[in-house]
Amino acid sequence: MKHIAVLGTIFLGLVFTGSALGDDASSRPETVPVELGDLQETLVLDGVIEAVQQSTVSAQTSGTVEKLPFDVDDSVVAGDLIVQLEGSEQRSRVTQAQGGRDEARAAFANAQQQFARVEAVHERGLVSRQEFDQAQNNLAGAKARLERAEAALAEAREQLSYTRITAPYGGILTERHVEIGESVSPGQPLLSGLSLEQLRVVVDLPQQYADLARRERQAQVTLADGRVLETGEITFYPYANPATHTFRLRMRLSEPNGSLFPGMLVKVGVPVATRNALWIPVSSLVRRSELRAVFVLDDQERPRLRQVRVGTEQDGRLEILAGLSQGERVVIHPGELIGTDRLNLSAEPASRESVNKEAGN
Repeated sequence: MKHIAVLGTIFLGLVFTGSALGDDASSRPETVPVELGDLQETLVLDGVIEAVQQSTVSAQTSGTVEKLPFDVDDSVVAGDLIVQLEGSEQRSRVTQAQGGRDEARAAFANAQQQFARVEAVHERGLVSRQEFDQAQNNLAGAKARLERAEAALAEAREQLSYTRITAPYGGILTERHVEIGESVSPGQPLLSGLSLEQLRVVVDLPQQYADLARRERQAQVTLADGRVLETGEITFYPYANPATHTFRLRMRLSEPNGSLFPGMLVKVGVPVATRNALWIPVSSLVRRSELRAVFVLDDQERPRLRQVRVGTEQDGRLEILAGLSQGERVVIHPGELIGTDRLNLSAEPASRESVNKEAGN
């Protein structure tokens, strides 16, 4: 109490000078009434930015790592070669499959010619039905073997293409799981990466607020510098974390400046309740050290300093927790009064003496 009185005495000694406020209407300070309005209480949580596209590329064929053109933290574009495997075995299989395909193609052509001759003779009745059926079956078998050979060639070529691993999308390499000279097998991880083109925020919401947040589907993402980020649709996970009993929600981000990166912390404000509050303009508040006060018009339309307790700030308005009542008029720009002849405390000498006396105790 003594500390507050000292602050009040110092502050009053700085700002109150001059004579009584004149009766001229032009000299009266601009005021607004203390308003009663809704206050939306917001739960502020720590959210984490993560990449929508993040994956690990694995080997789809066996071989030895021959080239690694990029290292961790390097940027790649979609289609860039990121791993080259030694492919002599795969190329041999392609050559072998091509030979089988050519052989099957020749056999099919021969079966076609044989069937054409038998069919022509059969129409004149010079061969039996059995010979005709046999030629027709030989043609069908040759066609099936050709299709099988072509499928084997396609598979061999695909296996050869697996020796060249390319980036599925543009982004940054985050981890390398193999080194040059290592032998790999199908399914073995090679490189991990992520894309910076699409980002989202994930945050864990306490269980008691989950139902309200799911109904309202509103949240505000803010950076440390106060910048509010544009977000897309909110997605709620349909289950709780059994260890923390929290529900996870995520929001897509739209960030054209490219200043956001996965792993960054952001503040996520989730509305959880609405209540009534008293509001004044932020510009009405006078700050001196730990003292918070406003100028309130008394019955004679004179500005008087009154200490207040403030709460949250929203949209240029300041919540008043104590010190004012609804309808009282406060000065909008108190800086225009300080140090001028528009203030007078002659009507309250006893009050000033009591404050000074308490400060001296």
